[in-house]
Amino acid sequence: MLDHGAPPHNGGPAAPHSEGPGMRLMRRKPVERLVAEGGHGEGGTLRRSLGLWQLTMISIGATLGTGIFVVLGEAVPKAGPAVTLSFVIAGLTALFSALSYAELAGTIPVSGSSYSYAYATMGELIAWVCGWCLMLEYGVSVAAVAVGWGEYLNELLDGTIGVTLPAALSAPPGDGGVFNAPALIVVLLAMAFLLGGARESARANTVMVLVKIGALVLFCAIGVQGFRSGNYENFMPLGMAGVSAAGATLFFSYIGFDAASTAGEEAKNAQRDLPRAILLSLAIITALYVLVAAVAVGAKPWRQFTDSEAALAQIMREVTGQSFWGTLLAFCAVIAIASVVLTVLYGQTRILFAMARDGLVPKVFARVSPRSGTPRANTLIVSLFCGVLAAAVPLGQLADATSIGTLFAFALVNIAVVVLRRSRPGMPRSFRVPLSPLLPALGFGFCLWMMGSLSTVTWVVFGVWMAVGLVFYFLYGYRRSRLAAPAPSEAK
Repeated sequence: MLDHGAPPHNGGPAAPHSEGPGMRLMRRKPVERLVAEGGHGEGGTLRRSLGLWQLTMISIGATLGTGIFVVLGEAVPKAGPAVTLSFVIAGLTALFSALSYAELAGTIPVSGSSYSYAYATMGELIAWVCGWCLMLEYGVSVAAVAVGWGEYLNELLDGTIGVTLPAALSAPPGDGGVFNAPALIVVLLAMAFLLGGARESARANTVMVLVKIGALVLFCAIGVQGFRSGNYENFMPLGMAGVSAAGATLFFSYIGFDAASTAGEEAKNAQRDLPRAILLSLAIITALYVLVAAVAVGAKPWRQFTDSEAALAQIMREVTGQSFWGTLLAFCAVIAIASVVLTVLYGQTRILFAMARDGLVPKVFARVSPRSGTPRANTLIVSLFCGVLAAAVPLGQLADATSIGTLFAFALVNIAVVVLRRSRPGMPRSFRVPLSPLLPALGFGFCLWMMGSLSTVTWVVFGVWMAVGLVFYFLYGYRRSRLAAPAPSEAK
C-alpha cells in the first residue's frame, strides 16, 4: 500500500571513522548518505531520464525472455494441465520478494539494488556478499543468455534462408566449436546501446519488449483456435507434488523483475516510480505466463509435451499447418533474448557503479562520461568480459549457479526490509509491504526452499564463488572502503 503521510526522516547515525576489524565488517552506510551520493560518479553524474513506462519495460525486458519460450516443454510433463496453477504459485513466490524490493526501492532509490539495501541494514560484509551474488546473477547470466541467443539465431537463419552457422563459429570449446561468435555479437550490440545513454537504451528495450509481448499475444490468438476442452480433463494428474515441482522450475522464469531497482539513480521520480514499476512488471509477466500456458495446454494434450525447447513453435505449426509461424516465433525469440541481454547488462554495470563508489571494487567502474552521462569504462569492461565468457567458455553448471545467487540476494532483501522497519521506523516510505513482517518472512522462507531444491554441484560452485569473493573483499574492499571517510556534506 502507498504511504503518503509518513513522518520525516529520523536523524541517521553518522558512520564512525575508526573502529576495530569486527566493527568495520558490521558497519552500516546511513540511508541519507546513500541517497545523497545518488547519481554521482568519478568525473560526472548519471542522468535522470527514465519514467514509470521505461522502468517497467526494463524489468519486463530482463524477465520475459528464454523462460516462456522454452519452459513449457519442461514444466508441463511435471504438472499436466495444472501447469497454469504452477505459474501462479511461482508468481506468488516471486511476489513476496517483489514487495520487499518495492518498499526498499522507494525508500533507498539508488543503483545498487539489494547490495545497497544490505549496506544500509546489515553492514558492509553482508553487503559485499550480496553484491558478489548479484555479479553472479547478472554477469554470468548475460553470458548464458547470449549463448541461447546464438541457438535461436541459427533456427531463424535455417527457417528463412536455409543456412546455419558452422559449429566452429556458433559454439564454445568443449561444446563442439571453437568460438561462439553470435554470443559475442549480441553482447557487443547491447554494449553499443548502453554507451549511447540510459534513455536511448530504454527506448531500444521498449521496442524489443513490445515485439516479444506481441509475439506471445499472437501465439494465444492462433493457439486458441486449436483449443480443446478435453485436454483439461484430469486437471492435476500428478497431484500437488507435480504442481509444486513445476512451480520450482518455473520460478526462475520470474528472475529479473528486480532490474528496475538498479535504475534508481537514473529515474526521474525514483521514490514514486520504482515500487510501481517492480509490481506492475511482475503483474504483466504473470498474466502473460498464465495465459500462454492455458492456451498451450488447451491446444496440445499435456502428454505430448516431451521436454521440447520449441513447444510454442510446434503448437503454432500444428494449429496452422504452416512452418511460417515457427520461423516467426524464432525471430521473436531472437528479439526477446537480445532484450534480456541489454537490460541485464545494464543492471550489472549499475551495481558495479555503486560498489565502486563505495570503494569496494576499483574506482574505474564509477567513472561517468560527462558527455553521455554513462559509466563508459564500466560498460566496456563488463561487456567485453561477458562477451568473451559467452564466446569461449562452456558455462554448464556455472550458469545454473546464477539461480542460487539470485535467491540468496532475494532472501537478504526480505531480511533488510524488516531490519529497516525496526531501525528506522520514521523514514518516509512511498510503499509499504502489507502484513510485515509476515510476508517478508514468507519470501525469505520460499527463497530458502528454492535454494534447497538445487543440486549439490550448484551448491559447490556457489561455495567456490563465495570463497573467491571473500578473498577479494579482504584483500581489496576491506582496506579501501570509503565508508571510513566522512561524506562530502560532513567534511565541509
